[in-house]
Amino acid sequence: AASRRTLWFGKQDHQDDQARELFGGLVEQALAGQLQGWPAEPQGWLANLLLLDQLPRMIFRDTPRAFAGDVLARPLALHGLNLGWDQHLPAIQRVFVYLVLEHAEDLALQNQVVRLFQALTQKAIAAERELFAGYLDYAERHQRVIARFGRFPHRNQILGRRSCAEESAFLLEPGSRF
Repeated sequence: AASRRTLWFGKQDHQDDQARELFGGLVEQALAGQLQGWPAEPQGWLANLLLLDQLPRMIFRDTPRAFAGDVLARPLALHGLNLGWDQHLPAIQRVFVYLVLEHAEDLALQNQVVRLFQALTQKAIAAERELFAGYLDYAERHQRVIARFGRFPHRNQILGRRSCAEESAFLLEPGSRF
């Protein structure tokens, strides 16, 4: 489980290169809206969300394109959630659905994702409760940043946004970047 966490949540150049090699073409198709038939069921929906949200963050790391799929991933995630598709996925796969909302610079979506992670943590079997509590903690940290700034200051430089003095000071604090 720890090795899988570093695959998705660690920054390792060789993993970014491997993601680019294996999934770059599909990510480009998803970003161009060419895979719209995929979300016709829960597993296809999850696959498309990964191609729009998580994989661009690896493939295009530290560039504006890392966030290019967000505008497509959010409504897709919300649509599937409204249909209850997340309930047809194993708990660990739901994490990647919920991350789409966690990545949003929108307080209402941050509040929603915290509730989703709270429910996931409460339902987790004892052996996995600590893992899911960690995901909940991360969601709460994201929520606090959006509640405070309305955006993620660590994205400002990459996206060409000016940071205010409070954001600049925040970025000097440990744990201010995700």
